[in-house]
Amino acid sequence: MTAPAKAPADARLAARELTLAYEDRTVVHDLDLAIPDGKVTVIVGPNACGKSTTLRALGRLLKPKGGAVLLDGEALAKLPTRRIAQQIGLLPQTPVAPEAITVGDLVARGRQPHQRWWQQWSDADETAVTEAMERTDVADLAERSVDELSGGQRQRVWIAMALAQETELLLLDEPTTYLDISHQVEVLDLVRQLNHDRGRTVVVVLHDLNQAARYADHLVAMKEGRLVAGGTPAEVVTEELVREVFGLECVVIPDPVTGSPLVVPGAPWQPPADRKSSHTSAHKSSRDERPTS
Repeated sequence: MTAPAKAPADARLAARELTLAYEDRTVVHDLDLAIPDGKVTVIVGPNACGKSTTLRALGRLLKPKGGAVLLDGEALAKLPTRRIAQQIGLLPQTPVAPEAITVGDLVARGRQPHQRWWQQWSDADETAVTEAMERTDVADLAERSVDELSGGQRQRVWIAMALAQETELLLLDEPTTYLDISHQVEVLDLVRQLNHDRGRTVVVVLHDLNQAARYADHLVAMKEGRLVAGGTPAEVVTEELVREVFGLECVVIPDPVTGSPLVVPGAPWQPPADRKSSHTSAHKSSRDERPTS
C-alpha cells in the first residue's frame, strides 16, 4: 500500500478524524486530510469510495458523524453560514436551478454572501458576475432560461456562479460532467488559470485519473472511505496504486505533453486464439467435406 504523504499542518482547510455517514451507513472513516493552500487538489478513487461525500463535508453540506472539518483552525460546524459562504464556494455534483431563472440571474446569486441589506448590488458585484460569465463562455446566454440549455451549457453556468462568489477556497464536484472532451479541457484549464491568477485554493473531485494527474498539484486517492495516498501526481499515480485502488492492470508512462503520469490500461479483451483457430478449422473442414458436382 502507498503511504499517504505528510499533509501541511497549517492548511486553512482540513479534516481531522472525520467520519461521515448517511443514517446508519458509514461512508468515510477517521479521515485526516489537509488541503494545501494555493494549490489545486484533486480527489480520485473508484465509485462509492467517499470522494463526493468528503467534498460535501468540506463545504458543510454534510454534518460529520465524528471528528471535524476545520477552517483556519476552527470547526466548520460552529462558524456562521455567511462567513463560510464568503470563504468557501461549492459546486455540487447535481445542482438544481429555480424554475425559469435566467443565466444572468443564476450567476448573480453567487454574490449573495457579499451583500448587505443596505447595499444590494454594487459595481464590484457587476464586475464579478460579468467576468465569471466571460471566463466560462456563457455571457451570450445571459438572457436565456437555464431550463433551455444543454447539459454542457448548464454546467458552465453553474461554474460561473461559483466563480462569481469570489471565494478563496473553491470546491468542485465532478465539474466536467456532461461536457465533451473539448469543454472538459477548457474547464480544467480554467481551474488552473484561476489558481494561478488569483491564488485560489481549489479542490476538485474527478473520475478521470489521467485528467487528475495532468491538472493536480496535490493528488488524493481514496478507497472504501479511507485515504490511501496523497502527494504529487508522480508520487501517487503508480502501477501499484492503480491496481490497489481501481483494480486495474496498467502501465504508467510520462504524458508526452505535460510529463505527468499517464495511465495506459492493459490490453483489451480479445477472443482466445485457440478458439478462433479451431472455429476457422472447423469451418474450413465443413467446406472441404461438401460433395463436389
